[in-house]
Order: sequence, then C-alpha cells, then structure tokens
Amino acid sequence: MIFDSEYEVEEWVDSLYSDMVPYLANNINIGYATPDQKVVKSLENHLPSWATFNEVNIQIHSEKVNVDGKVIYKVWTQQLS
Repeated sequence: MIFDSEYEVEEWVDSLYSDMVPYLANNINIGYATPDQKVVKSLENHLPSWATFNEVNIQIHSEKVNVDGKVIYKVWTQQLS
C-alpha cells in the first residue's frame, strides 16, 4: 500500500508499535518491507525511540531493492551489545 499523506503514514507506523516492540524488547531483530518510501523513513525515525524507551540498543539499516520490476524499500534492526 502507498499512502497519500504523511498523516496516514504516521498513523500506520504508530499502529505498528504493538506488533514490533515485543520483539525489540526480547532482543529479536525486526524488519519491514513496503513499496512506500515514506513508511520506511518514518520507521527509521520511530524505531530508535521505541528501542530507547524499552532500553534496547539497536542499529537501523535500510535499502531499496528491485523485486519483479517493482521498487521495494526495506528497514530492519540489528541488536547491539
């Protein structure tokens, strides 16, 4: 799904908190892939604060890949010691 506005993106990303934080809190790497670059940019901003709030040390990675002629944006975490 590609969102029309930043507001929609922020609402969507905020809704992902409850799905992602249990993994972060248990030191499990998480990731997300989407055709909407705005979602990845928002997650790049939110994930560090979610990790800090849950006292987890992570590094954020992202990339742009081509899958069957479509651009897909990916973001994922790496747990740090």
